[in-house]
Amino acid sequence: GRILLAEDNELNQEIATAILEEAGFLVEVAKDGQTAVDMVKNSEPDYYRVVLMDVQMPVMGGYEATRTIRGLEDKKQASIPIVAMTANAFDEDRMEALDAGMNGYLVKPLDLTMLISALKSLDG
Repeated sequence: GRILLAEDNELNQEIATAILEEAGFLVEVAKDGQTAVDMVKNSEPDYYRVVLMDVQMPVMGGYEATRTIRGLEDKKQASIPIVAMTANAFDEDRMEALDAGMNGYLVKPLDLTMLISALKSLDG
């Protein structure tokens, strides 16, 4: 599937893209939350399998971007799976991600096993 990676740090973009592509995914990168919102809004429904959303980005952070996506008119776009990516592993960070409308939570650095597990849980 195709993954939208919303990540402002270039090194993190490169590492995550390499891991995801090695696992067989197509990856498109948004450098901030506003760009991620625009990419989802301008895509066909089901174009992206999931959005991996860094929570701290310039222009628009991951939580705000998620709330904006959840408010899109197109219900299919608005319900795209969004998984938070953060260096913070505290319970309150996990709760904030879920409260913002995210479907899951991954701690950086990205771990392929955890990522695959998260994607499988989204598929139900």
